[in-house]
Amino acid sequence: MTQKMTAFRLLEWGGSPQRAEVDIPQPAAGQVLVRVAGVGVCGSDPKMSNLPAVVGDMFGWNMPFTLGHEVGGWIEELGDGVTGFDKGDPVVLVSSHSCGACSYCLEGHDINCVEGHAGRGYGRDGGLAPYVLVEHVREIIKLVSLDPATAGPLVDAGSTAYHGVRRVLPKLTPGSTAVVIGAGGLGSYAIQLLKVLSPARVVAVDTNPARLDFARELGADETFESSDPVGAEGAAVVMDFVGIDDTIRSGIRCLRKGGSFVLVGSGGGTLREGWYSALPKDGEIFTYEGATIADTRAVIALAEAGDIRVDVEEFSFDDIEVAYQRLQQGELQGRAVIRVADTS
Repeated sequence: MTQKMTAFRLLEWGGSPQRAEVDIPQPAAGQVLVRVAGVGVCGSDPKMSNLPAVVGDMFGWNMPFTLGHEVGGWIEELGDGVTGFDKGDPVVLVSSHSCGACSYCLEGHDINCVEGHAGRGYGRDGGLAPYVLVEHVREIIKLVSLDPATAGPLVDAGSTAYHGVRRVLPKLTPGSTAVVIGAGGLGSYAIQLLKVLSPARVVAVDTNPARLDFARELGADETFESSDPVGAEGAAVVMDFVGIDDTIRSGIRCLRKGGSFVLVGSGGGTLREGWYSALPKDGEIFTYEGATIADTRAVIALAEAGDIRVDVEEFSFDDIEVAYQRLQQGELQGRAVIRVADTS
């Protein structure tokens, strides 16, 4: 008889996620079953339920599915042919899905994989359940000293921030300024990474005073309580983790010639100004979603070495809804984590 478990799932388009009984998956050849320790809560999770079915079909998402793409846990069972892991090994799971065989993956740009639209926790079963199935071993990273119950945010929030910071590092010479708009889950990692990896002066911008206090604790050299980083003009880099009209417009205006504007936030904003007056001269504007496997490994290494912090607020599996509510109300510092299991 197939064993059952309780998972936190999206059951239908337009509906709120709910707990549901599902089968515990069994790993086939080349697959791995992971017992979940903890899962980071992401702001994209509640937005998925509001997507129309046509968008899900376009992405190749199969409804229903279990939420949770920031997953840490322990190896539970290995499918035939899997080597390099033992039962009980602490691991995290790479957030973005990739096939490993397309031209993007072969070039190390797996963030752009042709199969990347559907992944663990977005279109396929994620980690908000006692067990999660991993189809590709390349998406598993062993941990050394980090707690798998709280390391999950590194694979999305930390890795996504790292991907953008890594791309702009050549612009951040001594005496330069980097502006981070939105000092929440992703922005707090960007602040740390900019301080660790570059000589730049780091300016944090947020409308939440508590987040700015946290940003200063993480190393921000200056903060502005606003959606407009007044006083940060001449920035070599602006990273916008909000993405509304005001932050896009003001962030681009802060750039010096040749600067980089990095749009990560999914606030749905636009820039409705003439290209000549608005766009950075000899500069660039780029956006992306997620991170590469190499980015994730790099962030894990930095955290294992103690160079960046993993600040989380823990919630029980019974309090998942509370965690999402706190996230949407902007009451969290760092990332919320749902602790699913306590020990390996």
